[in-house]
Amino acid sequence: GISGEPIRLTVYSPHVLDLTLVDLPGITKVPVGDQPEDIEEQLRTIVLQYIRNPNSIILSVTAANTDLATSEALKLAREVDAEGNRTLAVCTKLDLMDAGTTADDLLSGKGL
Repeated sequence: GISGEPIRLTVYSPHVLDLTLVDLPGITKVPVGDQPEDIEEQLRTIVLQYIRNPNSIILSVTAANTDLATSEALKLAREVDAEGNRTLAVCTKLDLMDAGTTADDLLSGKGL
């Protein structure tokens, strides 16, 4: 099942700023195993609960070997931050890109 309850890690130190990091789940489109039929809607609700906050910085994580135009993470970020003022696109898995392709356009923001 899915829980909307966060797991909290708190670091106390006079040498760090107050900052809360929330690792949100990715959006699952198709239920697998015993996942509920409405898994996508449940996850979307949980994610939007956090990223709607105008004080949140959104790290929109997408694998380099996928099409950014279909990135669910970027789509959700744009819903709440259309100008991209508080969204950072994070590109992972550069090592899995097809041979002969580069991340030049991706890293320069041309595909966003």
